[in-house]
Parts: sequence; C-alpha cells; structure tokens
Amino acid sequence: MSYIAGVDIGNSTTEACVGEVRSDGNIHFLTSASCPTTGTKGTVANTHAIKSALKQAMSKIGREVEDISLIRLNEAAPVIGDTAMETLTETIITDSSMIGHNPSTPAGAGQAVGEILLIDKLSRGVPGTPYIVASPSTYSYEEVAAILNQASDSLNITGVILQADEAVLVENRLRKKVPIIDEVSRIDKLPDGVLAAIEVALPGQTVRMLSNPYGIATLLHLDAEETRTVTPIAKSLIGKRSAVVLKTPGGNVRENILPAGEIYFDAENSSSINLDEGAEKIMQAVADAGNIYDISGQPNTNVGNMLTRIKHGMSELDQTPNADIRITDILAVDTLAPVLISGALAGETCLEKAVGIAAMVKTQKLPMQEIAEKLKLDLGTEVKVAGVEAVMASLGALTTPGTKLPLAILDMGGGSTDAAVISEDGKVTMTHQAGAGELVSMLIETELGLGDRHMAEQIKKYPLAKVESLFHMRMENGQMTFVDESIDPRFYGRVVLLAENGFIRIEKDIPMEKIVQVRRDAKRKVFVTNAFRALKKVAPGHDLKNISNVVLVGGSAEDFEIPEMLMEEFAGYRIVCGRGNIRGTEGPRNAVATGLVLSYAGERS
Repeated sequence: MSYIAGVDIGNSTTEACVGEVRSDGNIHFLTSASCPTTGTKGTVANTHAIKSALKQAMSKIGREVEDISLIRLNEAAPVIGDTAMETLTETIITDSSMIGHNPSTPAGAGQAVGEILLIDKLSRGVPGTPYIVASPSTYSYEEVAAILNQASDSLNITGVILQADEAVLVENRLRKKVPIIDEVSRIDKLPDGVLAAIEVALPGQTVRMLSNPYGIATLLHLDAEETRTVTPIAKSLIGKRSAVVLKTPGGNVRENILPAGEIYFDAENSSSINLDEGAEKIMQAVADAGNIYDISGQPNTNVGNMLTRIKHGMSELDQTPNADIRITDILAVDTLAPVLISGALAGETCLEKAVGIAAMVKTQKLPMQEIAEKLKLDLGTEVKVAGVEAVMASLGALTTPGTKLPLAILDMGGGSTDAAVISEDGKVTMTHQAGAGELVSMLIETELGLGDRHMAEQIKKYPLAKVESLFHMRMENGQMTFVDESIDPRFYGRVVLLAENGFIRIEKDIPMEKIVQVRRDAKRKVFVTNAFRALKKVAPGHDLKNISNVVLVGGSAEDFEIPEMLMEEFAGYRIVCGRGNIRGTEGPRNAVATGLVLSYAGERS
C-alpha cells in the first residue's frame, strides 16, 4: 500500500490531498486538509505550510506524514498579486478656511448665517447683527445655555458651534432654538468676526444647502468665481448630517489634480496610457496590448511609484541579483477614497477619485526544486514538482459530478484569477490574471474608510443584518428574523456580520445599505470583470459562445454571492456555470491538489 499526496501552494491557502494507490493502479482518495500559506507563493518559506497541511491530512486517517510514499507539488512560480491605491485628486484648504464636520451628534435643524463670535466676547456683540456663537469645552453645557439665554434678549444669535459633545444638552436648555454643531475639536482656530454658515439636517436626512455650491453661494453671498472655488467644499459635505463653512478673506479652497502618470506596456503591441483616463480605458489598453512582456510607469508620478513599489516587493523575495522581475498583467478599478483634506482644521475627509491596481509580478527564477529538496530532507519522502497549476485544476474540476469535456474552469483565489479550457482531446489553454480577493478587500476597506484590512475581509465573507431589538433583526435582503433567546445588548441598534460562530459588530457607524452596495460593487468590479477577460483569452476563437461549461474553483468560489453573480452574467451566453464540488465532497476547494494525485495515475498508465 502506498500513499500519494498532492499539494497546491496558493497565494493565501496551501491545500493537500492524499490518495491510496490500489493494486489495480486506481487511486482511492482518503483525506484532505488546508492551512494558510506561509511566505509568498513559490518561495522556500512555503515548506512550513506544506508540512502543516500534510500533517493535518494524515492525522485524519491515523497516519504520519512519513508514511507518504510520494509528494507531488504544483509548479508555483513566484507570482505576487499585489495591490495599490492612488488618488487622482486632492482637496486643499489654506488660510484657515474650515469645513466640517462630525455628523453624529448635532442638535436643532435648519440653516444659520452669521459672524463668528466667541462666547467670552459676547459683550462686544452689536444688536441686530446675526452671530454664530463658538464655545470651547472649558464652558459646561449649563454655562453655555445660561449665557446664550441671557444674551438672546439683546443679540441676534442664529446658531452655535461647540467644542464638546454637548449639542443636545445645550439645545434642551435654550429658550430660543437654533441649529447647534458640536465636536469641533479645533475651535480655537475659528477666526473671530468671520462670516460663517452652518446647517443641521433633520434626523435621517443629510445637509442640502451646504452640500450644494449654489447653496453655499446663497448663504454666503458669493459671486460666480467664488462659487466655482467652493465646489470641493460642497462635494466633501455630501452625506453629512451637519456642516459648517467659513468665508475667510484670504481663504483658498481648490481641487488639486495630482500627476497621475503614464502606464507603459512593453508588449506585442507596445503602447501607453495615462492613469487618469480611468479604469475602463486602462483595461482596454491592456486588452489591445496583446501578449505583455512587462508593464512600467512614468518616473516620479503616482503610477510610476506604485508599480515600482510592487516590483520592489518582489525583488526583496528573490535573492538572485539580476532577477528578471516583470509585471505581466494589471487590473485597474475606479473607486472613491476618503482622503484627509489638506489644511482642514477639523480632520474632515473628502471622497476623492482614485484608481486601484492589482499587478501580476513574475520572475524567471523557479525555486520549486529548492522547495522539493528541503521537503525531502525534512520528511525523508520523495518529492516531485509534478504539474502546471491550471492543468491540475482542470483535472481536479472534472471530478465534479455532472461535468464532461470540453470544460472551462475559473480558479478564483486571493491574488489572481486563473482560467483554463481543457478540450475533448485533453489540450489545455490557460491564463493568469491579476486581481482577486485581496483587491476586493482593499476596495471595501478604502471606500468604507475602515482603516482595518481584517474587518474588510470579514465584510467580504459574511452577509449583514441590523439588530433592531433584543429579539429580532433585519437582514440585508429585508427579511425580518426573530430569535428565541435575547440578543447580546452590545449588538443592539448595530450592524453586524452573520459569521459561523456568532455576530461580528461593525464598529464604524456606516448604514447597512452602503456596506452592502460597496461590497457587491467591489466584487463585480474585480471578479465579474476578470472572469470575462480571462475566459475570453482561453476560449476557442476568443469567443465565450464557444464555452458551454464553467466550473468555479478556489477560495473565492466559496463566497456566498460571487458564484451567483457570475451565473447571472453568463446566462446570456448559455453557459452552465456553478461552484465545483471536487470529488463530490470538497466543494470548490482542493481542485489542484486532487489533480496532482490523479495525474500520478495517468503517468503510470
């Protein structure tokens, strides 16, 4: 009896499959396991994950790794699916212009216009002149309310700006109700005597006047040229519950177009394109370039620096001094990124136009034999580099019930989306495309302003719900779900992720509907786009109508909505598309590892 193991080293996960070779030469599959990949795919650091996955698999059948007769590895050339994000515009504010602000705790409603007057200078106020009173946190809410009530008899107080988080407490104590904005941390920077406009929206609504350049012009009496220059301010206030804009004599607000730079394609049809042309035109240029040998960027520009960083990351992993490091594919995606406004006084952010790029980086060096030798030394077992990844994945996918040749596969992982077509005579055509799960996570993290890649990963993986009472929640599809036992009060009123082991609370105050939209858009931009361009490359005649069956494999094929998205998109081509079920038991996982074991039987026959 001999045991044969197939090991698939992926960007994110290393998978193992073990089969028993029977006397008649057939393979009987016994066990499988997976664990996170250690190091970058195709480097010697992968050996730790390989040994861990094999140990887990063999323990399931009560055996040791040393009992394996042969370990077969996929040809995992070092390929980095790297990602980078660059904004193309930037809002800059100078000379103490201020916009704002924290939209969560204002009080009152409506708009107010007036000169800024500090609370300790109320005695200087002139009757009949409209004022917006600013109070630092050194004054308590009782003191602020008392002072304003007393001053309102003689002064025209139209609105209030507070440094502390006390707007509601102050408003409850005022005889004359006015809009109040709080949590303006840099209130000491407010210039006295300057004309300002504030707005507080009704609950559930957002500001309307100050998010409209003509609204700002109306309130602050701006001319046409001044109205044009405040457009970035209005843009930054879209979606806020409260807002404040100051009209400073020397204030300057402008939208700065950053030097995006040219992308150069060293290809069958060499060409170049500017990054600020947008993702659609960039991807058209990628398609028109044909067979790409290398991609680089214009020096000292955003895209040049971005691509240089990605190549540098690969060079740090490849110890060969003159390694031929090349970027052979990119996926560009248009997005909006919340960027801190240069010169703003209250930490305001503005959604700026950005382009996310995933790059496929390859090197001539193939250290798989080095990995094989180290494993042989560590385990005392024969190790062979046995097959090309896409070919092995196709063999494994054929064990899915209901499949037959010819067959196409989409292997959707963390760093890349790979496609292959295996014809009726066994010929395999394959391609590797940049962009997969990691780029989706980056887009989610960026567009939602999370600052937490792990949380973005969780949002990508799980559906959402809003806990609306201790006994029911509203699912993202609108369905109401009731529970028998009380929900933990920590989740009350919060958006949560429905993970396998319980709820995960979203800490940031983001509407559930926005999270759902960003998540789905990110998946469509990456996986639907890549699925079409990958399959067109490998389809006979580069026509999708020549493909009849597509099996989805890889980690991202386990996603709760990506396969359904692809099924909808392929419906117009009459393509049978769905998650693979490797060996009828593994789901979309383990295709390459299974193919490596199957190919052993094919080599012996």
